[in-house]
Amino acid sequence: MTDLTNLGVKDIRDGVASGEFTAREVAEAFNAAVAEAAGLNAFIVTTPDHALAAADAVDAKRAKGEDLGKMGGVPIGMKDLFATKGVQTTAASHILEGFDPQYESTVSQNLWDAGAGMLGKLNLDQFAMGSSNETSYFGNVNSPWRKAGSNAAMSPGGSSGGSSSAVAARIAPAATGTDTGGSIRQPAAFTGICGIKPTYGRCSRWGVVAFASSLDQAGPMARTVEDCAIMLEAMAGFDPKDATSLKMDVPAWEAGLSADLKGKRIGIPKEYRMDGTDEEILKSWEQGKEWLRDAGAEIVDVSLPHTKYALPAYYIVAPAEASSNLARYDGVRYGLRDLPDGAGLQDMYAATRAEGFGDEVKRRILIGTYVLSAGFYDAYYNQAQKVRTLVSRDFAEAFAQVDAILAPTTPTASFPLGSLNDDPLTMYLNDVFAVPASLAGLPAMSVPATVNSDGLPLGLQIVGKPFDEQGVLNAGLAIQSRANFNAQPEKWW
Repeated sequence: MTDLTNLGVKDIRDGVASGEFTAREVAEAFNAAVAEAAGLNAFIVTTPDHALAAADAVDAKRAKGEDLGKMGGVPIGMKDLFATKGVQTTAASHILEGFDPQYESTVSQNLWDAGAGMLGKLNLDQFAMGSSNETSYFGNVNSPWRKAGSNAAMSPGGSSGGSSSAVAARIAPAATGTDTGGSIRQPAAFTGICGIKPTYGRCSRWGVVAFASSLDQAGPMARTVEDCAIMLEAMAGFDPKDATSLKMDVPAWEAGLSADLKGKRIGIPKEYRMDGTDEEILKSWEQGKEWLRDAGAEIVDVSLPHTKYALPAYYIVAPAEASSNLARYDGVRYGLRDLPDGAGLQDMYAATRAEGFGDEVKRRILIGTYVLSAGFYDAYYNQAQKVRTLVSRDFAEAFAQVDAILAPTTPTASFPLGSLNDDPLTMYLNDVFAVPASLAGLPAMSVPATVNSDGLPLGLQIVGKPFDEQGVLNAGLAIQSRANFNAQPEKWW
């Protein structure tokens, strides 16, 4: 039998449906792979019993001739930002350690209803704040990739670093991620996998620990564009419990996949040729243009003039919303409580937050509280929201001329863990190409393009019109079918 852990979502689903192997065999193979991969530190909690129970339910349905669902028999990793009933949900923070929700997030429930099972809860940057997966209370996630000739631990990207590491290492066929300013796309690019952030509101945020509510969006991370399309169909849908949820039918993205881009126009934003971008990434961008031309697309230069203001605007809007959202963690109702002897209520709040939040979370709360304070609200927060409007307008004007936009996903390949810890600004610049699409709420996807001279993956990003995930997936498929990216990390874990 094929090594089941080498199969992706589509192959597992179709193999289980055809009887080539059972869902239990798949779950057992991935449970074993997860258990052997402790060196990656990709999982905070493992749930082998959940994966087996879901698999047995799918096998029983097959025996009765019932529909197995879009994800029937596929075990996945769940980013530990999604509430899972009865299973610890921490957002990788000490302040939520030991919190077992009594409810299920809408996205995870949609996936279980579609026949998926859970291998465990995946590590991430604390409260999704980070670009390297080094801010987790539960320790750094290691990328399965290494630089050629080096044993230095590399970053899997962030905040969905546990998700990207697990999928790239073949210990999960797919995983959920969340993207606030690039947290699906950047880790996907760093680890040579696919990841799509859908249009804001396409996937429910109910039951997902909030970072920046006007930006957060869930999406799938998997090895191929096809697998992302299948999983996104299962995740998406209107949710009356989420006021920002789109009241729209979920398109048949898998059925609509096509690598033929005849008649499509792809925009190349001149402002994305930024100083400091790795030459090999610029070269892969040029190659991407050729691939899309070969698929029948016309390549058109476009301008997104407010791009340079997007990152500073994001680092005002996102911390401001985080400062508001994280005020609920006070040690009163759930999670950590630090109560010094003789302390009053205010002392307990202060002690609990000092102990429970990590340094990066504290930094962003302080920034956010500052920009929302009297005297600075107009100077910073309101100005940032105006910039956000201008960034959105740039995209709208560009999309009057083109169907999608091609850009690099990141300015560099993965970097060694610890190498940017003393330089938060350089760390934040990792998201420079990803943030504009997040501010505008647009669908955007990273697809692996090639490996650089160090043997590390590089990704290309496609940004689409609002609600046009199909166009993004199709352009991604055109790149995937021409890049023929089949590089895998050598197993060291």
